[in-house]
Amino acid sequence: MSDVNEKDEGIGFFERNLSVWVLLCMAAGILVGRFLPSVPAFLARFEYAKVSVPMAILIWMMIFPMMLKVDFASVAGVGKNPKGLYVTWVTNWLIKPFTMYGIAAFFFFVVFRRLIPADLARDYLAGAILLGAAPCTAMVFVWSHLTRGNPAYTVVQVATNDLIILVAFTPIVAFLLGIGGVSIPWDTLILSVVLFVVIPLAAGVLTRRAVVRKRGEQWFHDSFIPRFSGITVIGLLLTLVILFSFQGSVILANPLHILLIAVPLTIQTFLIFFVAYIASRVLSLPHDIAAPAGMIGASNFFELAVAVAISLFGADSPVALATVVGVLVEVPVMLTLVRIANGTTRWFRVHGR
Repeated sequence: MSDVNEKDEGIGFFERNLSVWVLLCMAAGILVGRFLPSVPAFLARFEYAKVSVPMAILIWMMIFPMMLKVDFASVAGVGKNPKGLYVTWVTNWLIKPFTMYGIAAFFFFVVFRRLIPADLARDYLAGAILLGAAPCTAMVFVWSHLTRGNPAYTVVQVATNDLIILVAFTPIVAFLLGIGGVSIPWDTLILSVVLFVVIPLAAGVLTRRAVVRKRGEQWFHDSFIPRFSGITVIGLLLTLVILFSFQGSVILANPLHILLIAVPLTIQTFLIFFVAYIASRVLSLPHDIAAPAGMIGASNFFELAVAVAISLFGADSPVALATVVGVLVEVPVMLTLVRIANGTTRWFRVHGR
C-alpha cells in the first residue's frame, strides 16, 4: 500500500475523520456545559475513589475492543527477531516520556510563558506527561496496516508494550509529575491503571480465548472483532462530549490554549517517530517492522491518558483538557507520518525479517 488514499481498507469513516468528530464533540460539550449545566453537575455525583462511574463505563467501551486484538500467545516468538522490540521498548520507555516532559516544559514555561499562566502551565505539563507515558496499544494496528506493517510482529510489539505499561506507567508518571511540581495520589493512579488496563486486558484475553476455542481463529477475526468496530468510536465521542461539558469554562476563558497545547504535542510526535524509524534503519530492520515501531512510539494510548487525568485531577481540570488535545492532534499527524513512511520504503529492506 504505497498510497494513503487506499486507507479505506484499514480505517473506518469515523476513525478517518476523528479530528472532525472531536471538534464537533468539543462544541457540543461546551454548549451543554454553558446552557445545560445541570447535566455535568448530575454526572459528577456518580464517583467512586475519585473515578467517575459514567466516564469509566465509556472508557471501558473504548478499551475493551482494543484489548481483544492483542494475542499474548505471540509473545513466545519474540526471541526470533528482537531488534524491532528493542527499538520499541527503548523509544517508548527510556526516551519518549522524558522528551515529552522536556519539550512541553520548554514551550509552556518558556516560549508561551506570557500566554499561559504558571498554574495552567503546570497542569498542561501534567497532561502532556500522561500522554508521553502512554504509548499506543490500539490505533497502531491501523497505522501498521496502512504502512503494510508485519501484522504478527506488530501484535508482539503491542502485546509487550501492554505488559510494560502495567509495571512502568505508574512510576514514570509519578516521577515526572513529582519533578513537575504536581502532587500525585498513588492509590488513585494505581486504581486507574487497574481499571483501565489490567481489567479490560484480562477481559479481552479471556474473551478471545473463549471465542477462539468455540468458533476458531478465523471466525474471531472475520466476524467477532468487526462487531466492536463502532463501539470504541462511540465511547470516545460520548466521553469527549461529557469531558468538554466540564471543560467549557476553561476553554471559553482560554481558547488560544488549545492551539498552544497542540504545538509541543505535535513536535513530540514527529520527533519520536523519527527516533524509532531511523534507529530501525540503522539496525537494518525491514520496512514492515520499522514503520510500526515508529508508529507505536509516535502514537499515544490517549484513552488511558484521559482516564488517568480524569481520575487524578477531575474531568473539569486543565490536565484532562491537555490529554484531550492529544486526541485532537492524533489522527491528522499520524496520517502525515503514514505518508512519510510509505514514501521512504526505499530506505529499508521491504521483505523479510
